[in-house]
Amino acid sequence: MKLYSYIVVHDTGFAPNPFWRFCTLATCKPVIRRTASKGDWIVGLSPKADGNRIIYAMRIDEILPYDQYFKDPRFRNKKPEYGTDKVVNKCGDNIYELLSSGGFRQLPSQHSRGVCDNPRSKEHDLSGENCLISNHFYYFGQKRIDLPDALSIMITGRAYKNRFSDEIKTAFMAFIKNQKPGIHAPPTKWPPDDDSWLIRKQ
Repeated sequence: MKLYSYIVVHDTGFAPNPFWRFCTLATCKPVIRRTASKGDWIVGLSPKADGNRIIYAMRIDEILPYDQYFKDPRFRNKKPEYGTDKVVNKCGDNIYELLSSGGFRQLPSQHSRGVCDNPRSKEHDLSGENCLISNHFYYFGQKRIDLPDALSIMITGRAYKNRFSDEIKTAFMAFIKNQKPGIHAPPTKWPPDDDSWLIRKQ
């Protein structure tokens, strides 16, 4: 098992997307998505100014390429409805549709330029090749929790870390198992008057 840690710069419900029964990472962090394996764990930390607290932790239970992720009926609700009022329907990460002519169409989303593709984010996302899927996760969002001092080595900068000793992995697993799985709060950046996240709470 590998343990990955990185900084979630923008916790909006998009990357990761913890809604609709699965926590998914289908955009951003392309190297992690390209190299991670089933059974690995990913931990997203808040920025240094916020104390490097735990925003989420997910066990990778499934890995799908973009075309399969887009077609899979389990993830149809993760296709963003950008014109809706409910934020939970806007922040879906299932945004890449394989075209018959080759290449992908980028759906209107947090990574597009309105109804048009954003070539920069599109190239960055697709370079990750895979969508990571978890049905066993802990999403804390606005109730992010402190990283224990014994796990401070997991704090990283702009990239990520994944070279941890067995002792650190064991300590992390012991710590996270004492938490309640599922969604504990809305994302850090979430409108205070929108409760759509609660409807899709695990």
